[in-house]
Amino acid sequence: MAETRLKTLKAGLIGAGIQASLTPAMHMQEGAAQGLAYDYELIDLNQRGLTAGSLAELLGQAEQHGLSGLNITHPCKQLVIPYLDTLSDEARALGAVNTVVLKNGRRHGHNTDWWGFAESFRRGLPDADLEAAVQIGAGGAGVATAYAILSLGLKNLMVFDLDPERASHLVRSLSALFPEATITAPNDLAAAVGSASGLIHATPTGMAKYPGIPLSPDLLSPRQWVAEIVYFPLETALLKAARARGCRVLNGGGMAVFQAVGAFRLFTGREPDAYRMMRHFDNLTSGSKHSSEVSQ
Repeated sequence: MAETRLKTLKAGLIGAGIQASLTPAMHMQEGAAQGLAYDYELIDLNQRGLTAGSLAELLGQAEQHGLSGLNITHPCKQLVIPYLDTLSDEARALGAVNTVVLKNGRRHGHNTDWWGFAESFRRGLPDADLEAAVQIGAGGAGVATAYAILSLGLKNLMVFDLDPERASHLVRSLSALFPEATITAPNDLAAAVGSASGLIHATPTGMAKYPGIPLSPDLLSPRQWVAEIVYFPLETALLKAARARGCRVLNGGGMAVFQAVGAFRLFTGREPDAYRMMRHFDNLTSGSKHSSEVSQ
């Protein structure tokens, strides 16, 4: 039987410096297309003069105000975990939560970042060689992309980070989860890239606030694929250089869209139209001057 009245739903995003986020628009536009009265609010720690230490209070307020769920971004993805009642297997494995479902007085933590990257990669680079890849970046986004590419069957992952201990920690944790893969943190980036079939870039380098390129373009060759997580701008210096060298490339827009697709499904219990959400994202970023985020 068709619904006789508009269903209302409220959700939000908690993070610092999130005023330029496209997540609210993607959720609300897809909600409207599905006949929902969908209100999605930004809970910006910077704007409210708060820190991640206010998470417990903010979660309580969200429940009191009837929110169905919250997206969680920097710097709260790990810090929110102690305040949750359950974790999905992926959120537990990653040690990070970007989506919290609030239901029946309980808080359920999920991670749609890894799935967002995996789905984007499957669609954007469907025939990519998964023999060996280098990943630059072992932070929060890097944990998700590494988990995703290994889930897709990558055989050999080489991780680099400005903080060698962070890279080593990621290698240790992922090696336990993917014992069939070879996961290392080598010292020689040039040699690693030369032996790899692909490159994943998982740092903020290339955003307007952090201009530049994470490695010498001379290291890239036409046989390689290059996947980016930055999506403002969609064509980063890295992707431009990789494209010029004949590499197949994947921009960060797909990860941004598909993490939202996953969160929408969890919040609403409805199946989102991924293609429609991609069109929404394309409209939002067409000619955009944004320079904010890498995942939310």
